[in-house]
Amino acid sequence: MKKPWSISTTVRNPERLRDFLGVLKILEGQPFNSDNQIKYQILLIQHKLYKPTEMTREQEEYYKDIEREMPYTVAEQIFNTQQYRDPAMRGRNSVAPMNKMGLCVAKNSADGVRITALGEYFLSEEYDLGKLFFIHFLKWQLPNPASDGFSERDGFAIKPFIGTLHLIKEVNNQWTALGNEPVGITKEEFALFVPTLIHYQNIVMQAEKLIAYRTELRAQASEADKRAFKTRFQKQFAQEFLQTRSTSEVNSLLNNLWDYGDNAIRYFRLTRYIYIRGGGFNIDLEPRRMIEIESILSSDNASPSTFATTGDYIDYLADLNQPVLPWETDIELKNIVGVLAKDISLFVEDLRSKSITIPVFEFRNAISLNKNELKLYAEELRIYRRKLQELETHFQSQNVEKIKEYIELLRNIHQSVNKKSVELERLTTLAINALNDAIQIKPNYPVGDDNEPTFTAPAGKPDIECFYEAFNSVCEVTMLTDRSQWYNEGQPVMRHVRDFEESYPEKGVYCIFVAPRLHQDTIETFWVAIKHGYRGIHQKIVPLSITQLIKLLEVLVSLKESGRKLTHTELSSLYEEIIALTNNVTDSLEWIEKIPTAINSWGERVLAE
Repeated sequence: MKKPWSISTTVRNPERLRDFLGVLKILEGQPFNSDNQIKYQILLIQHKLYKPTEMTREQEEYYKDIEREMPYTVAEQIFNTQQYRDPAMRGRNSVAPMNKMGLCVAKNSADGVRITALGEYFLSEEYDLGKLFFIHFLKWQLPNPASDGFSERDGFAIKPFIGTLHLIKEVNNQWTALGNEPVGITKEEFALFVPTLIHYQNIVMQAEKLIAYRTELRAQASEADKRAFKTRFQKQFAQEFLQTRSTSEVNSLLNNLWDYGDNAIRYFRLTRYIYIRGGGFNIDLEPRRMIEIESILSSDNASPSTFATTGDYIDYLADLNQPVLPWETDIELKNIVGVLAKDISLFVEDLRSKSITIPVFEFRNAISLNKNELKLYAEELRIYRRKLQELETHFQSQNVEKIKEYIELLRNIHQSVNKKSVELERLTTLAINALNDAIQIKPNYPVGDDNEPTFTAPAGKPDIECFYEAFNSVCEVTMLTDRSQWYNEGQPVMRHVRDFEESYPEKGVYCIFVAPRLHQDTIETFWVAIKHGYRGIHQKIVPLSITQLIKLLEVLVSLKESGRKLTHTELSSLYEEIIALTNNVTDSLEWIEKIPTAINSWGERVLAE
């Protein structure tokens, strides 16, 4: 049956995929038979990576206390309580995405579970999420021996990631030929035309359809006309793709495409080879990697390869040295580092003209470097460029108009076209940069070459680390507002704070927690950490709603418009006041109710000084 391609949504968070793989390693060498498939699912429960629906109150307590270890016998009881019709299938489903990526070999056979070279790289401390998914997506193809449902008979012959790069380039070329500036493709166009590109020979034709759609859409006289045109076109497009006039099938496809497109964008962004432009609306080729992109496109037309067996394909996916990257020659690598060095030199000149202090970097003579040295040097240049981008971000964040922009974006975050959780981490980072005179603001989310986040910060680390002369702090953010806020953020936040305190014991540490709305259970947990301590030591946690963070920025704007600055010590006085409130109230509910008044009083005092 004809259908669009999609990236598996079984595990939406790639960091969670890593956790699943880590648990599977416990079974390495053992046959992945029915008994071990069941055991694997029980181990996922034991490590609290999977939470079944049917549990006793006592069993729920293990999930509530994230640091309380769950005995295997308890996890086994929880699993058996579910009364699954096919218990072993649960383990097979949980391992399937990792098998398909080539991270492991865990099949229903006598062969032992094996973590592949790619999987071992993912489990290592040095792993790079962008590199991992780039290696995978260069090789991922449809059809392939490891996946059912994407057959040549149904029209599939594509490497989706490479096909997407080709499509974006072809659209830009056709759009330019019509006398326009290339803009990539919109998120809406991406959702419609990318997952339905299922054959490499249709790239040019698909680009022509996209351009025709865009041209006619822009020609519509009013917004109402545009909406009507979209509805007509998309319905007809779906009918032609599916070769059916069934209303239910057409509607189902159109609904699914938005999810497929959004998921593909998020995962493809991780590679650092596509980026988002135009205020978050357009997907384009990463201009800072055009040498590499052109090299890929000239050497690979997105057609799938032939593999004799499933094992051959999995071995290919798992091989860190495959495919051989076409630009990894002496000539091309010297070209890449030359372009990077020139780009950075111009960037440095621009920053110096703004009186920004530039960190020292030792540029090298590429002519004398061998291939491996050139690869390392290219990465060093990219890391240095990111440092410069962070300096520029901090400089820009001091501008009043920029701060007003952050306020508006925070105020309207629920309407953001970007993933809300990623957007909140980005905007909170910008807000903290703007607020005070930090030595360094270090977000832990992965970034592209444009220094924009590609995903949320990984589990096990604070979202944002902040370093000041008088103190240090971490900042944790979440878009969750219901009880899952407490489950996902309560104890993990306290643990992150304690780990950070132990890493930087020379200064006091605050934790700033930001959410659209603060759930009572989360607040109660922080209240306990402040009043009674976590692991025997009191913590300083400051919970703020997005509205309250906005209030701090508004105070900053007023200060700056009167020619004054806000220092980190003035901000710490607010933090201390909020924490001190816990001594003057009877419970956490009263505490949280008094925080807005404390912020207002602090703001009035700062402005009056």
